Amino acid sequence: MRTKSVGRKKINIVTLGCSKNLYDSEVLMGQLKASGKEVSHEAKNGDIIVINTCGFVDVAKEESVNTILDYIEAKKRGDVEKVFVMGCLSERYKPDLQKEIPDVDEYFGTKDLPILLKHLGADYKHELVGERMTTTPKHYAYLKISEGCDRPCSFCAIPLMRGNHISVPIEKLVLEAKKLAQKGTKELILIAQDLTYYGLDIYNKRALADLLKELVKVEGIEWIRLHYAFPTGFPEDVLEIIKNEPKVCNYIDIPLQHINTEILKSMKRGTTREKTNTLLNKFREKVPDMAVRTTLIVGYPGETEEAFQELKEWVKEQRFDRLGCFTYSHEENTTAFDLQDDVPQEVKEARVSEIMELQSSISWEKNQEKVGKVFRCIFDRKEGNYFVGRTEYDSPDVDNTVLVSAENLYLPIGEFADIRITSAEEFDLYGELA
Repeated sequence: MRTKSVGRKKINIVTLGCSKNLYDSEVLMGQLKASGKEVSHEAKNGDIIVINTCGFVDVAKEESVNTILDYIEAKKRGDVEKVFVMGCLSERYKPDLQKEIPDVDEYFGTKDLPILLKHLGADYKHELVGERMTTTPKHYAYLKISEGCDRPCSFCAIPLMRGNHISVPIEKLVLEAKKLAQKGTKELILIAQDLTYYGLDIYNKRALADLLKELVKVEGIEWIRLHYAFPTGFPEDVLEIIKNEPKVCNYIDIPLQHINTEILKSMKRGTTREKTNTLLNKFREKVPDMAVRTTLIVGYPGETEEAFQELKEWVKEQRFDRLGCFTYSHEENTTAFDLQDDVPQEVKEARVSEIMELQSSISWEKNQEKVGKVFRCIFDRKEGNYFVGRTEYDSPDVDNTVLVSAENLYLPIGEFADIRITSAEEFDLYGELA
């Protein structure tokens, strides 16, 4: 067994789940650093482990539980001294977790940051507005503009874990953006459970466009990207900003989930097939050059083969620039949990494969149209013999990449360059310096 350390305790933060969880970990790390603590993110070792968990769907819950168990084993071996658990899984299942995995030193929910800090020997510093220890490459960062969600989606447990929608005031977000820019951030990726709802609780109106007007004034920020916009009630003034403001990327992530009107009604999405298509037509009419990313759920209760084929044909018609597809997860305490989970798992997975195979061919065709054209790209890293970058139509980790040979060329990481596309595959573009 390892001898317990007597010097400063090393705190290692392990993050699971989405970019909103990553943001929370960065805030925690910033607070710890301000209190003089030695903190790292997903390092190989640490005296104290803090696991920021995800509890969204079955696969994510399983990964979170397995990670906790792995660190408990490390604690039993004496490799770590303490294990703390925070985040969505802990918020949602704390009593169960305390019973099933009692060797965790303490469990904390999504709103327990000050209490967690006390357990880590640090004080919560209210004055640290916008101070985070970012874990992304320094040229891009996530900016969380609100917490929680007021939407009633039948399949979603996020309101159970994150609470009601709370917008962050514009002046605080601008201050945070300025601090990030001073550290070298050039791209802001706006995240929330629902960007569309931003401002309703504090300004009595949808204020995403107002926020964008202020963020584009921040010196040093060159790209602003929108993630997770809810389709119902989408503020159309945002489209004018995307069209006319060069700093706002011609890109939007808008999870549509399905197109069959009956399923949308059961999902409590507040929309129909007709309204969804009208919204997409407005996007393409007002910002013809905009890349639309969406996510879909297959295998929702009552999704017949006919309803699935309707979804598939719609994907063919819409030809989304980017698309992700997931199997329905039957989540307790959601309204859909009262429905019969009547689509077998193997059918769900087969439907995901069909949609993604279809999207792969659409993506290949769209990428062929880019060959010979020049795009302004930002470069995230060097990988093997290639510099790996992105166009304004691509978000990190989830979208296409632009690969430029590093054999006879050097491209500075975090800088922009004009790249001529020379060839293309389904999800990768190959290019050369224009």
